[in-house]
Amino acid sequence: MKKGLFIMALLLVAGTVLAQGAGIEAEAAAGLEQKTNLISLIKTGGWAMWPLGAFSFTMTILVIQNFINLRSKKLLHTEQMPELLEMMLGKKVKTALIYCRKHPSMFANTFGAGLERCLDGKVEIDSNKVKESVEEASVEQMSQLMKPIDLLSIIGASAPMLGLLGTVSGMIKAFNTMGTQGMGKPELLAENIGEALITTATGLVIAIPAMFFFFYFKKGFQKTLATLGRNIGFLFDALETGKKPVVFMDLETLEHMEGE
Repeated sequence: MKKGLFIMALLLVAGTVLAQGAGIEAEAAAGLEQKTNLISLIKTGGWAMWPLGAFSFTMTILVIQNFINLRSKKLLHTEQMPELLEMMLGKKVKTALIYCRKHPSMFANTFGAGLERCLDGKVEIDSNKVKESVEEASVEQMSQLMKPIDLLSIIGASAPMLGLLGTVSGMIKAFNTMGTQGMGKPELLAENIGEALITTATGLVIAIPAMFFFFYFKKGFQKTLATLGRNIGFLFDALETGKKPVVFMDLETLEHMEGE
């Protein structure tokens, strides 16, 4: 009987100790989880986290700006095409130029540059001069709109390099700690290694979406430029020939056209 009570007492004490140990481990894990937040990661990453944070903020602003400014509807304004086409068919170059200046956009500014060359006082329109003027205006407009896109490329290329620099800095500190204090304080060594790893990871986290959006906006903008040149070409063809381009004809008109 006494042996049974003694064994039960031992089991009770052991269970209490195990429960207390589990509680301490849970509290330690909870404390570690609480400490591992954004601020602690920034502190662990060291000096490199501040320029990387600036890169991240700038990238976010550029992505939002490009989404707003590079919409094809905002750049092309295809709703203006029918009205401008009628002006070109009626040889109303001055009226079309005034219309473009009243409704400034990438499309209107580029098309307006060609119309300005048409109003240089000559009776006949020099198509080569008009084409050169349109190309110059399109390059000027493109260079302005490509700046935010190119900045994404710069961030995408620079962020990993800056993260790598932070990694080298952290490893130098880690070896310096080992040389001066040995392996007696592993927490200091772990802090330096943490700085080395966090900066590299942060640089990659910033660079990957930056490069993704760079190619996304670049390809979309190139497509918009191709459509812009095509639309402007249709308008100047209508001005030169006095005929509506086939692309603007409906099916019924197309069926009644002469020829096969």
